[in-house]
Amino acid sequence: MEKDQKKEFDENQLNNNEHDLKKEIDQKTNNEEDSNEKIRELEDKLTRNLAEMENQRRRFEKEKEDAFDYGGFSFARETLNLIDNLERCKKSLENDESLKNSDALQKILNHLEIINKDLISIFKKNNIEPIISLNKKLDPNFHQAMLEIIDDQKETGTIIQEIQKGFMMKDRLLRPALVGVSKKSEKNHKEEIKENESDKNEQNQDKSTNK
Repeated sequence: MEKDQKKEFDENQLNNNEHDLKKEIDQKTNNEEDSNEKIRELEDKLTRNLAEMENQRRRFEKEKEDAFDYGGFSFARETLNLIDNLERCKKSLENDESLKNSDALQKILNHLEIINKDLISIFKKNNIEPIISLNKKLDPNFHQAMLEIIDDQKETGTIIQEIQKGFMMKDRLLRPALVGVSKKSEKNHKEEIKENESDKNEQNQDKSTNK
């Protein structure tokens, strides 16, 4: 009887020990999983922080480059008024009846041209270039059309007058060129529309034939 009780006690004790051992293993396993999860979270945070730091570094480098390259952007745009005033002064003198065809006028104009060339040269050294406009097609990225001029010899939208010169600073528009563009007379405009429609019809017929 005592042996049976002892045997039963030993079995219970063994079961309890086994249960405790399993519980301890489960706890350790859970702790390890929790630890791994925390490690993954920390790694994720670290990765995001490093990415943000890299983005901030790139933004700082870009801002520094822009400050170096375009720091004088506003000053350069204001300085363009010097060229405008020189051009106005030149035209005013050329239209002055009392100075026309005089040696004095020619000397003044020569001096103004020298000053203008010096200014353009200084601008070029600082990556400021005039926009070439005459005989080019109107491009709203660089030109601003101020008027239309009838010219049946030019394709519609061709720049045939430069009212105010435009400038670029590296790859940025410092100011657009103010221009006059060509347009066809009413008669030629209608003929041009007919020609375009005829060309479109021919193209459509060619496409249909090719199919």
